[in-house]
Amino acid sequence: MNATPARHAQPDVKDALRTVASTRYILKLYVAGQSPKSVNAIANIKNICEEYLHGRYELEVIDLYQQPQLALGEQIIAVPTLIRKIPPPLRRIIGDLSNTERVLVGLDLRSKA
Repeated sequence: MNATPARHAQPDVKDALRTVASTRYILKLYVAGQSPKSVNAIANIKNICEEYLHGRYELEVIDLYQQPQLALGEQIIAVPTLIRKIPPPLRRIIGDLSNTERVLVGLDLRSKA
């Protein structure tokens, strides 16, 4: 009887990278009208998403001047606020999102240095 050594189930690095690369992100950006911070936050997150999440994200921009009731439900205390709904856990980033490195760490796309 030929016994072959048992292969231990080790996660394949390529499979892990494929899983990360295929993860979809659902993001909600809460802003207040067309203020300079709001306009900058929208432009910044769109640029970041296109560069780092191209084809793998949904971004919803919510203007709290038009839908103020949504601020209470999401516990928004400052704007602009970006919420990563999916993948869990939920993450919040407050500000105009101009610090790309901070946003990438906040979205778990890059680890803290």
